Amino acid sequence: MKKTKVVTTEDILLKLCQSVSSVLTSASQSKVTYSAMVQKIPKTTLKPDFGCFVLFDGGFSGLVVINFTSQAALELYHNYMISMGMPKEELAIHHNADDVGNVLGELMNQLVGDFTSKVRKELQTNITQNQPKMMSINKQVVLSVDTNLERPQARRVTFSTEGNNIFYLEFAMDKTEFIQMEEFEVQPEETPDDIIEQQRAAKQEREMLSSKEDDNQDLLDELGI
Repeated sequence: MKKTKVVTTEDILLKLCQSVSSVLTSASQSKVTYSAMVQKIPKTTLKPDFGCFVLFDGGFSGLVVINFTSQAALELYHNYMISMGMPKEELAIHHNADDVGNVLGELMNQLVGDFTSKVRKELQTNITQNQPKMMSINKQVVLSVDTNLERPQARRVTFSTEGNNIFYLEFAMDKTEFIQMEEFEVQPEETPDDIIEQQRAAKQEREMLSSKEDDNQDLLDELGI
């Protein structure tokens, strides 16, 4: 008799942890790892120094929260921008700078996108995400993030950067299980490097188009048109 495969909340959380680690490692060109231990928590919260969250819905609903310390946020931001070719002296030095929030939001979008792709291919269901929300949070403030889940399960996992700075992933989803009834072939998925390269190519294309428009406008100005 064929053994039935069951996928639980912890299995889905592991897929998310793998997406966070692989995407951030590729984007920052520095190693990002996660703890082998997972913590059960009563609810998800945004905590200092910098919090990001994304809601998702579809085959199952849930919420992804990442709480960065200021040191972890700046390390990932600096490494990512330097890998993109930005001079170090032009980078922000405070974690609450707009540029830091924009970069962390972009990375959050990429890692949740990688996770939803894994879910679609490996669990054969579809989930969609909203735009990431970012917030610089004061030391004295903790914000609870409520979800409309009927039977929520919440977990926390500790991550470490290459510079030994810590940040925390919090994950909440409906209590559910996926039970495999038939064998199926998992399609090859895009690697985090592919995702990062697509992002870079799109950014370069936007910059080229913007430069071309500026050149055209300068020519029109010279001609007095």
